[in-house]
Amino acid sequence: MKSKKVLLRVDLNVPVSHGVVDDDFRIKKTLPTIEKLRKEGAKVILLSHVGEKDGTLRPIYSYLRNYFPVKFVEDVYKAKDIVGSMEETEVVLFENLRKWEGEKDNNPEFAKHLASFGDLYINEAFSASHREHSSIVGIPKHLPSSLGDLFKKEVEELSKVFDPQHPFVFVLGGVKFSTKIPLIEKFLDKADQIHIAGALMNDMYKAKGFPVGKSVVDDSFDPSEKILNSSNLFLPTDVVVEDSKGEVYIKKPEEVLPNEKIMDIGPESLEKIHNDIIKCEFILWNGPLGNYENGYSEGTNELAHRISESGKDSIIGGGDTLSVVSKLNILDKFTFVSTAGGAMLDFLANGTLPGIEALK
Repeated sequence: MKSKKVLLRVDLNVPVSHGVVDDDFRIKKTLPTIEKLRKEGAKVILLSHVGEKDGTLRPIYSYLRNYFPVKFVEDVYKAKDIVGSMEETEVVLFENLRKWEGEKDNNPEFAKHLASFGDLYINEAFSASHREHSSIVGIPKHLPSSLGDLFKKEVEELSKVFDPQHPFVFVLGGVKFSTKIPLIEKFLDKADQIHIAGALMNDMYKAKGFPVGKSVVDDSFDPSEKILNSSNLFLPTDVVVEDSKGEVYIKKPEEVLPNEKIMDIGPESLEKIHNDIIKCEFILWNGPLGNYENGYSEGTNELAHRISESGKDSIIGGGDTLSVVSKLNILDKFTFVSTAGGAMLDFLANGTLPGIEALK
């Protein structure tokens, strides 16, 4: 690795407020790989995205300077001189790759251009590897490529879900049920209990004929009879609702009025999940239980504490889930915390990711 220019695809897509990193979990998970390469004498070129086209990695650049010297490249088409003058152990961070159309379009010429800066490519961005973007699947066509240690750890830990200890409890929250149907169908026969929460429960209520008022729903949701009638898939038996005046109530699903929105699971439902956790040996959790961004965090926070205190094997993931446990300062209380959200779900559903297939 000595003197080699290493293109290191990382995921530095972290929350930023007023130019300051809010949650550094993903960055800290990446630091050991960067330091390992530096100790081996490599010249490290960091590739990442942050948000969409208007996002900038400058706040992350400022953050990284607390750990090692790093140079910032604003334009990937004006990087030749900086990269060409790199010395051993130096680190360069390229600006948000999504500023250029070729990244998300997986443009062959853009991938070739990025690859021209390196001798080797390492993918350490498990959490972004469900995307067929140039920096994920295009660069490996031009350079000797491999997975990083963090990526391998993600695969190793998440693969335990394919042959779990039993009883196995799966808690799935968040939104976009239609993208999670394959995952649910796969684990209906593997999990002893699947608890559906978040906006996903609204879709299930609607499909079962329950009133959902003004709740968020996914109009593309089209569940199979197997999902709707499964005996080991559970919906909350009570919910927290908010009416048009901002008043909050706890109700049964069948009692939701036309002017109300379902915002969180109720205490009875949380207790049901907790009872299953007490009896289980393995827990998988992805996605908040309620409308966390609008202040309905009680159910999600309580579940996080109960899983962390259960002493059971637990794997958790999802961007919003990470924000919850990070703010509660209990990240070290789980068996494994994935850096991924969508990539975690895709890997569990398919057993692989485009970023993995690109290296075969």
